[in-house]
Formats: sequence, C-alpha cells, structure tokens
Amino acid sequence: MSLAFDISWTQVETMWRDPGSWVGTNYPDVGLFEEVARVAERGLFDMIFFGDGTGVPNTWKDDIEDAVRWGVAWPRLDMSPWVTAMSRVTAHVGFGLTYSTSFMHPFYTARLLNSLDHITNGRIAFNVITSQRRSDFQNYGHDELIEHGTRYDRMEEFIDVCRALWDSVQPGAFLWDRATGQVADPALVKAINHRGRFFEVKGPLNVIPSPQGRPVLIQAGGSPRGTQAAAHVADHVFGLTKPIPQMVQQRDELDAALRGKGRDPAGVGIVWSIRLFVGETKADAQRMKDRLIADVPEEAVGVWLSHNSGYDFSRLPARFTLGEVQADILRAQGSPVSILGILLKQRGADHEMTREEFFRHGLSAATGHSTTLAGTAAEVADQLEAMFEATGERGGFMISLSQAAPRQVMLNIVDLLVPELQRRGRYRTRYTGRTLRENLAGL
Repeated sequence: MSLAFDISWTQVETMWRDPGSWVGTNYPDVGLFEEVARVAERGLFDMIFFGDGTGVPNTWKDDIEDAVRWGVAWPRLDMSPWVTAMSRVTAHVGFGLTYSTSFMHPFYTARLLNSLDHITNGRIAFNVITSQRRSDFQNYGHDELIEHGTRYDRMEEFIDVCRALWDSVQPGAFLWDRATGQVADPALVKAINHRGRFFEVKGPLNVIPSPQGRPVLIQAGGSPRGTQAAAHVADHVFGLTKPIPQMVQQRDELDAALRGKGRDPAGVGIVWSIRLFVGETKADAQRMKDRLIADVPEEAVGVWLSHNSGYDFSRLPARFTLGEVQADILRAQGSPVSILGILLKQRGADHEMTREEFFRHGLSAATGHSTTLAGTAAEVADQLEAMFEATGERGGFMISLSQAAPRQVMLNIVDLLVPELQRRGRYRTRYTGRTLRENLAGL
C-alpha cells in the first residue's frame, strides 16, 4: 500500500498546546519542515501532502473573528518555497502541492510545477481542486461561489491545457550542440493554440521538459460530478475514509467513471485520508486521540464546518430536518459532500435533528475524532489492511497530521506502524523508483 503524510494545516483541535508540539519558537521555522521530510523519508513514505486555501474562514457568522481567535484553517503558508527546502535534505519522498483551478491560470501553474519538478528531481504531485469556500472566492474578486458544475467544467479544461503545455516541448527537443550553436529542434516545440470556454492559451511552454514529464495529478471529487472530473483528471484519487461499504461504493463508482472515459481502473489508486494514533499500548494511543476533542469550543467547530460546506451553520434553527439544510447548502452553491452529506446517507433527508445534536456530530467531524484509528501498531495495521483489501488493493492512505501535532505522533507511525506493515508484506522495504510517479507505480 502507498502511504503519505498530509500536513496541510493546524486542525480544529487543541494538540498544539501539548509539550513537544511544532508551534511557538519552531513554527514556521524551515527546520521544522526539513525534519518532517527526513522522518517521512526514513519511513519510506511516498509523499508529503499539502492541501491549501487562501482565505481566512468567514462563512460562519459572516466574519473571520472566531476563525482568527481559535486558529481554524489559518495561518496557511504557500508551501512551494518550503518544498524546495525539504527536497534539498531528501532524495526520494514526493511532495503534493495544491492549486485551485477556480483562480489560477493553467500556463502559470504548468510552468511553476515544471520548475518544481526540476528542483526536486521528479518528485512533485499536483492536487487539483475547485474551491468551494467563499473566503477564497472573495480574495479573487468574486462575491459568491461559482456554480458547482461550472467549477468542474473549468477544472477539466484547465488540466487539458496543462497537459497540452507539458507536451508542447517534447523530450529530446534540446540539443545544446556546441559545434553548431543550435539550442533546440523547432520540430519538437509546438504551440498549442487552445481556445476554449474558459481559457485562450497559445503556448508552447517556455521550459525544458521535467523529469516526470508532468507532475502526478491527484483529485478528490466525491460528488457524482466530482467523480466524473476525477476520472478525467486524476492519476490517483484522494478519498475520505468512511465506513467500508461506502468506501467500496466510491471505488465502484470511480471504476465505472474511468471505464466510461476509456481508462483502466487498475492504474488509478484511491489514497484514503485518515487520522490515526499509534502507541506502545492501546491506552497510550487513545489518550492521544482524545486530545483531539479536548476543550474545543463550539465556535471553532462551526467555523470549520461552515468553511468546508460553504454554508453558515450559525443560522441553524433549534430543530430542522437534514434535507432542509442540504437544500440550503445546494442553493448557496456549497459542497454537497460535507457533514450534512454524511448524515444524509446515514439517516435520510427526513431525519429531524436539534442544533445541539448537530454540533455534537460536528465536533467529531471537524476534529476527525469519529473516524480516527487508535491502537497498537498491530491493531491499526489490521484496520488498514481491512480497508485496503475491501477497496481493491489499489492506492493506500494519506495520514493526516496537524502541523501542530507533537513530534512523537509522527515518530510512532514511522517507528512502530511501518515495521508492522513491512512484516505483513504490505509495505515497501526500500524505494525502487527514481521519481514519485515510478514509486507510486511500483506499489
């Protein structure tokens, strides 16, 4: 199975207050991130993944105050410069960077990722997203969210343009002929002349082809439209861990969408996002897990849920049905795959809930507590194996860690869980590829 660390941000939790956390004098010191990279490579991880967003959450109460006060989804760094530093102290582990096709331009993005792929010697992945958060849209001149389907239409065209640009300068184009002075062969460098619904790009890309040719493409669409986009865009899909029957259903739906695009599902893995704590004993791991929900205020939970759904949950009445609130989310062009989407699948649209009950569920969802695994290395490995086998043994797991988590949380995964997976024959004992793409293909 593939393993990655997701250290996108400081989560909605209180672990940053614990001794040994990576905050205060160490955050955001570059040495912190260099240490993360060294530890991940010692654990033979495929990738360190960085989700991103550019807005301070403001959907909750139409204000940033509670997000700022409780440190919800901020501060955030543009990780591309930091990845450069991390790559200089490692040789194999890859780096997943996130850019929004709702705001970026494909020419700039294709050129940037090509440059980073050179710097890292072929270890870059591009997490392709359509933004669903109002604060992000407002920072790019939009008062409201763009319609859900239109965001995915733009994403698909964006990636079509990027692929054409990455192919516009073919391998072998550059000659560097000292005798004649010829730099490159014009026959291998071609304009793309793209004119589409969203973009007009002449090309070609004015760079040397990178070690991978193009970055590994990751996409996380979970709605029906998102699944179709993932089948069009992704080399590997980023999925949310949920009950195994729902994971199997997502795998089946993705496979059907891939076949509809003429692609072989065997070559596309789902990397499931998961939180886990490994301890010498189950009690040690459970204590770490319970710190996720210790003293988390309702306002912080509301900020997180509202930010990720595009709907202000401070407006919830004392009682409501799940279907009524989901209809409001869809009218606001928010995400249908949110805490409401999960509850709808479990309980149905007619299920009535109180505000207090909703926020109890919300606390677990915002912190990841309800789906977090905790136990000894053997116990956690048992659960990972069960999910991996049920979903076709294609892909693996993206282990979510707060940038503020105590250092020991990561060390326990590398020093306890990895050897257990290796003992079972479920994990590599050395890197075999030269690039991130080759290492992912080798699993």
